[in-house]
Amino acid sequence: MKRLLALLCCLLPLGAAAQMPVILHSHNDYNRTAPFWEAYSQHCGSIEADVFLQDGEILVAHNREDLSADCTLRNMYIDPIVKLFRSHEGRMWEDSEDRLILLVDLKSADALPGVVSLVEAFPDVFASEKGVQVVISGNTPAPSKFGNYPSCIWFDGLLSKDYTPAQLARVGMISENFRDYARKWNGKGRMVDAELQSVKAAIAKAHEMGKPIRFWGGPEGTTAYFTFWKLGVDIINTDKPAVACQFFSDWGNKNFIMGRHKVRSGVTGTKKLDAATRDFSGFQNEKLQLTKRIPTYTPTFRNDGSGKKIRNVILLIGDGMGLNQIAAGAYANNRDLTLLKLKSIGIQFYNPLDDFIGDSASGGSALATGELSWTRHISSNHDGSEGYPNLADWFHAMGKSTGVVTMGDIADATPAVFYSHTSERDSTELITSYLATTSKLDLLCGSGTDYFEDPRKDGLDLMAGIKARGYSYSHDALSTTSIPGKVIAIDQRMRPYATEETLDLLADITTESIRKLRSLSRKGFFLMVEGAKIDYAGHSDCFPASVIEQLAFDRAVAAALRFADQDGETLVVITADHETGGLTLLDGDLESGHILAVYNSDDHTPTVVPVFAYGPGSREFTGTYINTEIARTIKRLVSK
Repeated sequence: MKRLLALLCCLLPLGAAAQMPVILHSHNDYNRTAPFWEAYSQHCGSIEADVFLQDGEILVAHNREDLSADCTLRNMYIDPIVKLFRSHEGRMWEDSEDRLILLVDLKSADALPGVVSLVEAFPDVFASEKGVQVVISGNTPAPSKFGNYPSCIWFDGLLSKDYTPAQLARVGMISENFRDYARKWNGKGRMVDAELQSVKAAIAKAHEMGKPIRFWGGPEGTTAYFTFWKLGVDIINTDKPAVACQFFSDWGNKNFIMGRHKVRSGVTGTKKLDAATRDFSGFQNEKLQLTKRIPTYTPTFRNDGSGKKIRNVILLIGDGMGLNQIAAGAYANNRDLTLLKLKSIGIQFYNPLDDFIGDSASGGSALATGELSWTRHISSNHDGSEGYPNLADWFHAMGKSTGVVTMGDIADATPAVFYSHTSERDSTELITSYLATTSKLDLLCGSGTDYFEDPRKDGLDLMAGIKARGYSYSHDALSTTSIPGKVIAIDQRMRPYATEETLDLLADITTESIRKLRSLSRKGFFLMVEGAKIDYAGHSDCFPASVIEQLAFDRAVAAALRFADQDGETLVVITADHETGGLTLLDGDLESGHILAVYNSDDHTPTVVPVFAYGPGSREFTGTYINTEIARTIKRLVSK
């Protein structure tokens, strides 16, 4: 249990490479292009130097024939360590209190006195409680001789040795040949049971001795690193410090685990968002947790795929939601999502006219109009003039009520494509001005009070304009049915990220918006619901936020499907405008809801995204197609 708690405490959102859940050991460090400095820059907490005594000097090399008079232990390791430790006022790294281990592997036993002399020359660095720990390995003296050496000298231990308490007190770590415990495993997949139990037993024995353990001679790579971490290996041996460091750095933002656990305080965020969202304050790391799995909804499928008349359409867009974002949410929730219970599934490409990778503007415009668009364009022609009618305009012309709900800013690209037209998504004041002129929306819910209430942004003029067009203005998106007529609800509860306390907010607003739109027209309605911050998480390299935002979006999907089952004449379509981050799932554990994942980018990618459909006509959304087919298919089905 103590070990589990220690591992959970390691799931900390980390802002620097210095903060890692394990100690990395730079094996045979002297073989690096820049010995010591490469390992130090990657914050390896343990660095190894093989040494010989030759002509009175302690020289560094793996073989005697490779010795060079310039490669002394002092100039390669001791002097840099002393200089850095003193310049950082008693610590090795400016941004960390972590202690460094210098493992000196004696290739010749006669080198030990010289190593001791070098270390004793700098007692402030090597003899203090928080100083650098020197551990002697290789041709070490017998354990009975450990007491003959100064207390600043520690020794590498073996599980096969029977140490007295006094001798064990001088052991700095346990180092074992991994191949003595697991001969078959190459770092891919899972170890065979017998070898796995052997490795576990070795780790347990070292921990019973109260010592950290390091395996040398083992495999490297993503699976190997994660396996060693899960098993509780304290010091991970690596011949690839940069690769290992990259894997373990920013560890908290690469891991989600279901259940409450200690995380490092701080904010994970990005300043790389667009004008409507660049004031996003980031994800508070401590709040990116869920104590339990979320409940899901199982549809009845009574009218799924039927030829019944479609009165209502609910289009749910997970901004930045790719297949792996969905899979991560499912894995964290014991492979259970409402979304994944649907039977009609398609794949859409979203390449814009002017580039290979789309954004929310081009992708959203294609979803809204059924026509290919340019990046950064909001449902417009190339010159910014009004292009093809969007779905809100089209449904309005049929006498149906129309609404847009976004868990982001109302002027951000995805909601904007359903009521405005411009060639630049950052033209937020132009975008919102359409609400006071030609917008066909009956309901708009999201964040962004500045557009209406800040005199510096002509907010008062916009407020007067929307009221002149018959809109009521509200701060409560959960009470729109109590307000007669058309409503713009700018609810600042929709601005922050989802937490356990607000996980159902989007679902509740979706349900309230459905009620509102039904009250406005007997002919039916069109509603677009956006889960905006799956995208923010990708831009911020914040995987825990992605999981929670995905689960919050799934709750909204459940709300839409529940209504569709009650109504029988509602088509529900769920998709994304694009994928953000190139998310890759690396490993995990179903029982604990632990998922390890990395983003390969902080931007959009060209990865295909799924389309899910439910209700009358849902089978028409299966297959593979360009994103423009979604709006076209909706229109064709509703027009029947």
